[in-house]
Amino acid sequence: MHIAVTGSIATDHLMTFPGKFTDQLIADKLDKVSLSFLVDELAIRRGGVAANIAFGLGLLGLRPLLVGAVGADFDEYRRWLEEHGVRTVGVRESLLRHTARFVCTTDADGNQIGSFYAGAMAEDAEIKIAPLAAEHGIDLVLIGAGDPGAMVVHTTECRETGLKFAADPSQQLARILDDEQVRALVDGADYLFGNEYEEALIERKSGWSSAEILARVRVRITTLGSAGARIEQQGQPPVMVPAVPDAKPADPTGSGDAFRSGFLAAVAWGLPLERAAQLGNLMAVHALECTGPQEYNLKPGPLADRFAAAYGDAAAAEVASYLPA
Repeated sequence: MHIAVTGSIATDHLMTFPGKFTDQLIADKLDKVSLSFLVDELAIRRGGVAANIAFGLGLLGLRPLLVGAVGADFDEYRRWLEEHGVRTVGVRESLLRHTARFVCTTDADGNQIGSFYAGAMAEDAEIKIAPLAAEHGIDLVLIGAGDPGAMVVHTTECRETGLKFAADPSQQLARILDDEQVRALVDGADYLFGNEYEEALIERKSGWSSAEILARVRVRITTLGSAGARIEQQGQPPVMVPAVPDAKPADPTGSGDAFRSGFLAAVAWGLPLERAAQLGNLMAVHALECTGPQEYNLKPGPLADRFAAAYGDAAAAEVASYLPA
């Protein structure tokens, strides 16, 4: 299976605040918040939802096609991605705007406050998916969080041309105010990704119940943090997949993206959905234990050993046979 990944391509500016955001919030003054957090650290990292997912898929040997718009400042980032197995021929360079920026502060409890500057991402809707899919033999398009208009355009194009797609609106659900847009992003998806909060937000904004959503998508995957992940399909009991034990969190940024790369890699290999969520959890831990969403690396031996410790020898052997040398 050949996978294309659309969505944001950005540079992340990641900071850490040693206290708790909640200690600074005054309940009866939340309508007039004025806060500044003195942070301890600043790390500048490569990021963006689409680039993060493509990076993980590349490490797993899948050669994904990255699709999105960037600025003239992207050359070094492009080389990095290509060195890690990502095809960037679907990346368009803007003549007017810089590559997007994500600025995020994480507190001592792992809570985050972030801002995102779209930059060249505003031109994503001008990229046509169908010709790229035909030229590069794409079987599945992941529609990741990016420019909301582009997300709808890409999803509509996939639906109209019969391309299978995975819906992953995630962070952009806060920006998408139109209920019809949310429905358009979800309806007909082969896979729908989200965390628990996003799951509830999709249901509230779409006006569809959980059962109605399951009738419109083939598989719904909900990440549950330290509780692992849940897989749902219409007419079948949910499958609960526990998290990898003994994780040592350093920075949660990009862990959800890493989960998606692991899940989709296993799907591309033809493995069962439970195994896909297990590999997703393992990839998420790799990202979680590093500062920055693309700072982890994979070594097949240690990866298989950790998989076995978490999910058993038989499961590890099944996945290990697909891992790149």
